[in-house]
Amino acid sequence: MHDVLYKQESFETMGACMEVYNQLGRVFLEAVYQRALGLELETRDIRFSLEVELPVRYKEPTLSLNYRADFILYDEIILVLKAVKELSSQHQSQLLNYFNVTGKKLEILVDFGSFNGLQSKRFVM
Repeated sequence: MHDVLYKQESFETMGACMEVYNQLGRVFLEAVYQRALGLELETRDIRFSLEVELPVRYKEPTLSLNYRADFILYDEIILVLKAVKELSSQHQSQLLNYFNVTGKKLEILVDFGSFNGLQSKRFVM
């Protein structure tokens, strides 16, 4: 049996996401969920950075293009928020790009806009 990477941290993160979803439902834009989640993470004393720039390098120099992660939690987990009806392969590709530029081992993709309730996917590299 495999150990789950950052199990407790993931559990705490999803608890905060569920609280935001329970309070707001599925009708808002992504930016609303991001701000509400930031407040919820603060109340739970979860360490996070918001809208973190992820520089892209080509060989040695940094390109003038950066990705931006919604959250980095516990200095280890990238959390990406969406507010769409359904997650797509394009959203998953976005996370692969984040893996490539950060070297982080865990990303969580959370969708607040699904008709089926709060949706999430864990990606482990």
